[in-house]
Amino acid sequence: MKLDRLLAITMILINQRRVQAQELAEMFDVSVRTIYRDIDSLNQAGIPIVTYQGQNGGIGLIEGYRMDKHVLTRDELSAISIALKSISTSYQDMHAAAVLEKLKGITNEKPSIESIFIDFSPWGGNPILKDKVSRLKEAVESSLCIHFLYSNSVGEHSERKVEPHTIVLKGQSWYLYAFCLFKKDFRLFKIARMKDLTILNKKFERKEIEINESPWDKAWYQPEQTTVLTLAFESSDLAMMEEMFGVENIIKDALGKLYVKTEMPDDEGMYRFLFSFADRIEVIEPEYVREKVSQLLMKMMDKYK
Repeated sequence: MKLDRLLAITMILINQRRVQAQELAEMFDVSVRTIYRDIDSLNQAGIPIVTYQGQNGGIGLIEGYRMDKHVLTRDELSAISIALKSISTSYQDMHAAAVLEKLKGITNEKPSIESIFIDFSPWGGNPILKDKVSRLKEAVESSLCIHFLYSNSVGEHSERKVEPHTIVLKGQSWYLYAFCLFKKDFRLFKIARMKDLTILNKKFERKEIEINESPWDKAWYQPEQTTVLTLAFESSDLAMMEEMFGVENIIKDALGKLYVKTEMPDDEGMYRFLFSFADRIEVIEPEYVREKVSQLLMKMMDKYK
């Protein structure tokens, strides 16, 4: 992770006068170019790191700048600690554990109370998924191709060989954003639907993608792939609907009837989602979704005759 590398570089520069970029690159198993990008990030965060030329040159803190444990406040240390501990609930990360130990050493004060904790793991845990995420993280960081069998949302099975670029946690589910060597394009794969995962002994060169712009959203939320649903429900289900869809999406008409508007991918998963509410909601719009729900209900009735 970039966060733990930035923190580690900061600690090294606090404890050492100067260090070579090549030495840092070898220490963290990244390129020298990546180290210089990290230095730029630290400079933007307000830590004045400069490059010294000459025989005794290297990377170091600017002369006269004093940096101590108070560069991070107690609350900031707590925020970093919460983030790293929360990440650890989903996959094993030795680097995150190492950073947590280093954070303990920055200050001798008693750590502040953690008033919030984010646990990404499902109820009861899922060691198989956790192991898969950890193995995929290894493949991403090592730039190694992977092979797996995949089942999509409509139950179609396919064999995939991909170049893994980024692991994404979205909508309480883990995904892999990867360049598919069969489709010759980037795809978003739900990790829970992957099986027989194999890390191949084949290196690939990462393609330039802007992670901060969430490129997977651009493909997922094209107009032809989503639909806006208007659903009606009873007042007795108001609390449940507010929790699931958000208070701001609840609409109340002049007669006091309650509705909710939501945008969803227009696929089989949407209809499975709608049926999970049984008779507690009614599809109002769009009309074609309402008609398809009616047709599916008729097929269900035929099975139980």
